[in-house]
Amino acid sequence: MSGMKLKTLLLGAAAAATATTAQAADLPVAPEPVDYVRICDTYGSRFYYIPGTETCLRVGGRLRTQVIVNNVLDDGAWADRDEDGYSWLSRGYVYLDSRTATEFGTLRTYTSIYGTVTNGGNSVTLDNAYIQWGGLTAGYLGSNFNIYTGQVFMGVVTRDWADSTLNQLAYTAAFGDGFSATIALEDRSGREVGDYGGTRAPDLVGALGISQGWGSAQLSGALHQVYPDAAFNSTNASGNEDNLGWAVGAGVNVNLPFANSGSNIYFQGFYADGALSYVGNGITSITGTINEALTEVTLDYDGDDPDVSVSDYGSNGSKNSGFSLSAGVYIQATPTIGLAVDGSYAHLELSGIYSETTIGSVDADIDRWAIDGSVQWQPVSGFVLGADVGYSSASVDPSVADIDVDDLNELKFGVRMQRTF
Repeated sequence: MSGMKLKTLLLGAAAAATATTAQAADLPVAPEPVDYVRICDTYGSRFYYIPGTETCLRVGGRLRTQVIVNNVLDDGAWADRDEDGYSWLSRGYVYLDSRTATEFGTLRTYTSIYGTVTNGGNSVTLDNAYIQWGGLTAGYLGSNFNIYTGQVFMGVVTRDWADSTLNQLAYTAAFGDGFSATIALEDRSGREVGDYGGTRAPDLVGALGISQGWGSAQLSGALHQVYPDAAFNSTNASGNEDNLGWAVGAGVNVNLPFANSGSNIYFQGFYADGALSYVGNGITSITGTINEALTEVTLDYDGDDPDVSVSDYGSNGSKNSGFSLSAGVYIQATPTIGLAVDGSYAHLELSGIYSETTIGSVDADIDRWAIDGSVQWQPVSGFVLGADVGYSSASVDPSVADIDVDDLNELKFGVRMQRTF
C-alpha cells in the first residue's frame, strides 16, 4: 500500500471516530428522580410535606439562657454558704409537629424535647409527647384541669394554681360557637401529695370550655384516689386505707380592647379536698424541720428529709383541704414591649401534719401568697429579652401554741434571652 493510500485511510478512520464520539455525547441522559419539598399550607405556615408522603411536618426550636438571683432575704440562699446564690440556665428545645388528613379527622403527633444545663448539671427532659386523632388525645401533655398558667415572662417564684403535665387519655367534643367539653383519665402519679402506695386508679378529669372573640372561660372538675402507703396504714388506728378526693376550678380570661392586640386579664380559683395538687405547686411543696426541743419549725421548699410536709391526708387518715385564688394581666404596651403581673393566694387546712410523743398530733393552717412581674422586649420576631422579679410569703399557724414557726419569705430576680424559630 502506497503512503498516500495509507494516509487517506488513517484520516478517514479519525473522522469516523470523531463523528461517533460527537453523536454519543449528544444522546440524552435520563435524570435521577428528585423528590422536591412541597409547601403544606393546610395547617398554617412553615409546614411542608415529608417527601413521598401526604404527611405535613413542622420543625421548630427554641433556645433560652437566663440567670436567676436566688432568695436574697435574711434566711434565703445568700445566708447559707452551701446554697446557690444564683442559678444560671441554658436550655435548647426541639419541636416536631406532624399532621395527616384522614376520613376521621386530622391525625397529629407532637413532640417537644429539651436539654438543660444549670450550674454545671446536665439533664434531658421530654416536655410533651402526644397523639391526637379527631377529638381523641393520648400521651404526655398539660392536664385538662389546668386553666391559666401565668402571664409573666419567667416566673421566678412559683404561683399557686393547677399546672401539671402528665400522661393522659382524653376526648374533646366541639359543639360550635367555641363551646367544648372534655373527659379524661390522667395519671395519678403526677398528682400525689404525701406518701402514696402503688398506683391503682387514674384521676378522672372533666372540663367545659368556651372560647370566643371576647376571651375564654373554663369549668374543671376531678376525682382523685387518696391511697396512703403501707407504712402509714400500719400505724393508722382509724383504719381508713383510702378515700376519694376531689377538686373543682373555674377561670375566665378577657381580652382588653382598649390596649394593643394580645392584652388580656384573667381570674381563676380552685378548691380541693384530698387532692391538693389541684390547688397549686407552691404551697404543697412547703416542708419543715423540727428542732430537738420540739418548739420551733424551720420551713423550706422541698427540703431534704423534712419532719413536716404537706399531704393529701392527715395523721388519722382524714382528707386535707384547701383553695387558691389567682389573677394576672398582660399588656402589650407597644408593638415590641410587653408588661405582665401574676398574683396568687392559697390556703390549706391540714390535720396532723406531724405527731410527736411530747406534744401530740398537731393540726395547722398554711397560707401563702405570691406576686411576680416582668417586662419583655421583642426587637426582632421570635427574639425576646426580659427581666423578672418575684416575691412570696408563707406562714403556718399550728394548733399547739408552744410551737413557733417563722414565715418563709423569698425574693428573686431574673433576666432571660430567648430565641424561638
